[in-house]
Amino acid sequence: MKSLIRVYGIAALLLVSYTSETAAQTRRTTNDKVVVKKTVSKRIPSTNVTYKKQQRKVVAVRNLPNRTVVRNNGQDYYYANNRFYTQSRGSYIAIAPKIGFRINVLPTNYRRIQFNNHHYYNANGIFYVQLHNEYEVVDPEIGTIVYELPEDYEKVILNDQTYYEYANILYEKIQVNGTRAYEVVGIIEMK
Repeated sequence: MKSLIRVYGIAALLLVSYTSETAAQTRRTTNDKVVVKKTVSKRIPSTNVTYKKQQRKVVAVRNLPNRTVVRNNGQDYYYANNRFYTQSRGSYIAIAPKIGFRINVLPTNYRRIQFNNHHYYNANGIFYVQLHNEYEVVDPEIGTIVYELPEDYEKVILNDQTYYEYANILYEKIQVNGTRAYEVVGIIEMK
């Protein structure tokens, strides 16, 4: 009986030591990512953010050749040149789709991003997740990393630090394996 307890005890001890050893080997080393102290939380009130330029960039065009009409919640949106537009006063104004916006086909220039067992698709700074046969616009998780921002991102100041904003998503510039990247550090809540 004592020898049986010893065998099970040794087997359990080996199993615990093996699993902790493999977990230690799969941990990320500190050289993989330079982590800067975070000064923002997930949701940031828009009143706490100061934009470096007082006027937002507005991209408007008079016509959209080869546009595709996308109907969402009873409203028509237009897709052309890898961007979404809405029509206003005879012009088409570039917009970032809001949370919950759904499309059947991803934009052609999307990138697949995996973070915390979530699969995102990022196209022009907009994050999508697949729901059955559609793709829905969502907020990414804090810590999600992208390697490029859309051309019309905005620089913002929060707590005396510079961040980057696009579609109300707040990014911080970081280094990953010697490459410039941007980490999601917060979502700006608009009132």
